[in-house]
Parts: sequence; C-alpha cells; structure tokens
Amino acid sequence: MLFSATYAWLLLPAFLLIGCQVTRPSNLGFREGKLAPCPMSPNCVSSQAPDNDHHVEPLPYAGTAAEAMAKLSAIVRSLPRTAIVTEKQDYLHAEFTSAFFRFTDDGEFLVDDAAKVIHVRSASRVGHSDLGVNRRRIELIRRRWLEAPPAS
Repeated sequence: MLFSATYAWLLLPAFLLIGCQVTRPSNLGFREGKLAPCPMSPNCVSSQAPDNDHHVEPLPYAGTAAEAMAKLSAIVRSLPRTAIVTEKQDYLHAEFTSAFFRFTDDGEFLVDDAAKVIHVRSASRVGHSDLGVNRRRIELIRRRWLEAPPAS
C-alpha cells in the first residue's frame, strides 16, 4: 500500500502540469456538416459516432436554429468551469475544466437544421479514459435541454 501511495504523490504534480499545459486540438470545428470523429480511446462521445461505445443521441429541437442555439448557449454557460470559445449561428465550442486536476475537455455542438437536431461531441484532451465524464456531461446537458423552455 505504501508503494502505490508514494507513486500517487509523485505523479500528482505531473498530472497537474499536464492539465494546465495541453493546447487546443487542431481538429475542432466541422467539415462538410460533420464534427471530428472520436479517437479509439473511450474518452470521447459524439452523436455522429457510428459505434455504440462513442455514440450519444443529438439534441432534437423545434422552432428555429437561432432559438435552439440561444437555449443551448444558456445551458452550456450555466455549467461550472465552462468557457465558450466559439459561438456562431450554427456551431458552439466550449471548454470544460475539471475541478481537481484542471483537465480541459472540448464540447462541440453543430446545428443540423434540415434534421432539426444539434449534433454533439465532447472529448478529453489528455489520457485514455475519462471514467465516463464526457458522456455524463452530455447527458446532463440533454436533461437540462429537455427540461428548459424554448429560448425566445
């Protein structure tokens, strides 16, 4: 037990430094109506992922895309340790920072007005597993999305 506790304390500063030093990925954004695919690691979810391990459902909406994006922006802004990086009429990119290690995850949201959905992608910048954090975050956003009245 002493062995693993000693290594945990030695690794703690490294995790803190990694969490603070990782730069924004270059594959963010969308191309031809698609968000970047998830990597093979389990620390990413996307409504455009073809496999069950990474797939989550998009957010359905009625009304206009502008109303849907206003509603989504309010929900995302209400989350703790969240910064909006890019906000356009059809795309939103937010950075979510973990409380303890200060790791940054990227959340992306893309309007598909023809299908009346907002596609979602949330991915960790570092590590292999996120212990389900990105999936839980998207499902929290979904619950708030379904509970909130339409934005006007």
